[in-house]
Parts: sequence; C-alpha cells; structure tokens
Amino acid sequence: MGRQFLDSDEKIEIIATIFRCDRAPAEALGKVLAVQRLAAREVLARQGEESHDCWLVIEGGVRIEAYGVEGQRQQLAQYGPGEFFGAYPSPTVHRAEIATLLETVLLRAEARRIAALVAVDAQIGAGMARLLARQLDRALDRMMARTTYTAAGRVYAELLALAGEADRIAPPPKVTMLALCANTTRETASRAIAALIRRGVISRDERELVILAPRMLREMIS
Repeated sequence: MGRQFLDSDEKIEIIATIFRCDRAPAEALGKVLAVQRLAAREVLARQGEESHDCWLVIEGGVRIEAYGVEGQRQQLAQYGPGEFFGAYPSPTVHRAEIATLLETVLLRAEARRIAALVAVDAQIGAGMARLLARQLDRALDRMMARTTYTAAGRVYAELLALAGEADRIAPPPKVTMLALCANTTRETASRAIAALIRRGVISRDERELVILAPRMLREMIS
C-alpha cells in the first residue's frame, strides 16, 4: 500500500480538507475517526449484520454488493477517496456486503458519535452536508456516464468529478482506482491519462494532478 502510516497531523489535514473546516473542528472529528487499513478483497461488513459504524475512504476503494433471493451477487455501488458510507446518523442493518476493491485506507467512526458532532458544530455540519451532496451528484453522474459515455469519456468525467472547482486532485488518483470508478480496464484508463498529458490538458506528478484545460476536458467527454 502506498500509504504505510498516517500520523496525527496528516490525519487532521485530511479531515480538514474533506470537511473544509478549521483545525479545531478537524481535531474534534479526529477524536472519533480511527484509521483502518484493509487488504484487497477484504470483507468489511456482511449483508444483514448490524451496522454501528460509518467510514470515509482515504485511499483505495470499496464495492457494495447485494445477494438476491437465489444467491446471485449484484454490485450496487463503489466508493473511492473522499467518499462516505455506512450507518448514519444512527445504527442500522447492512443492506449489502461491503468489501475492498484493492488495498484501502479508511477513517472509521461510530455513527452516533459523528452524528453528535454534526449536530453541535456548524462547520462540521456544513462539511457533512457538502460531502453527502457532492457524493449524490457523483453517483448520478456515474450512472449517466456508464450508460452514455465511451470508456475514455468516463475516465475524463471521473477526473472532473474528483477535481471539483479546484481543478486539482492531491494526491493524484491511482490509475487502478480511476479505472474502477469509470467501470473500465486499467489499460484503457492509463491510455486516456497519457493522451491528456500529451495534449497538455492535465499535468501530473507525485504530489497532485492538475487539470490545465478544464473546458477542453469537458468537451472531450463523449
């Protein structure tokens, strides 16, 4: 796994970035969010089990799969870096199985504890509202992309969704994760990224991926 450890300052910075809050609210969230590392294809929760926790994806990704009445598996959703899933605001029952797609780093919280912070801190509450609204928008975009876009177009759309208004993604997304989110192969995603770099639409280094020409990238989605 690329991230071998997560020190306390880095953890707080990640929380502050996700929730777009000051350090004090981020530190309060840091007290209820614990780092959890999982190997690839590891089951996090099983369908029908009681659910007391919720998670934020920091690196990697998870899939949500349900079992039908005849035992068939059906993927319902995927979650990648910066996305939230699990029980919230109170415990419930897992509607589906949750398993990692690849090696994954998560932040885990007990549902009631994080809900209590959302209820009393305006910055945390606003941050959670933005997080969930953005995630719903991403989910709708992915549904549309998978039915109307080409494979490369889905990769481009995923980049725009991850970058947001800042037109940058830090740290840069792994090609494998982009491929999973775009429902395509790693080779296709790699070729799409290479084409963007070659045309000067994006730049990428170890620290971040920057969209240099967002309008051109949007026009390339088809």
